[in-house]
Amino acid sequence: MALVLDTGPLYATLDRNDAQHRRCLDLLRDTSEPLVIPAPVLVEVDWLVHVRLHAGVFNALLEDILAGVYVVEELQPTDYRRIRELCDRYADANVGFVDAAVLAVIERLNEPKLATLDRRHFQMLRPRHVDALRLLPES
Repeated sequence: MALVLDTGPLYATLDRNDAQHRRCLDLLRDTSEPLVIPAPVLVEVDWLVHVRLHAGVFNALLEDILAGVYVVEELQPTDYRRIRELCDRYADANVGFVDAAVLAVIERLNEPKLATLDRRHFQMLRPRHVDALRLLPES
């Protein structure tokens, strides 16, 4: 088992002024499971950090990855097929590549939960392996 991280909670842990900073930091600190970042999430976090904070913050995240605090999960060829299916199916709901990639990784890893602040999309998405994802931190 692992805790898969979407962009929101990961970014919130990096930005002390984010309204969800404490909740997300506690969630990550309190888990004993490996912290898994789907690779596309890093691109969104990088963009947010560079727009809202400064490059040093992202460099610190990279240091944590190198130190083993996080595991980056690269996309597999089968993930791209699933991402395309999800983007097609949920096109009207504005589900993009990163959210679809996160769900594809969760399905491949057979994880029943996701650390996300994007409840709008992830409550709507229907994973193949469970009826619904458990979204953390819980409301």
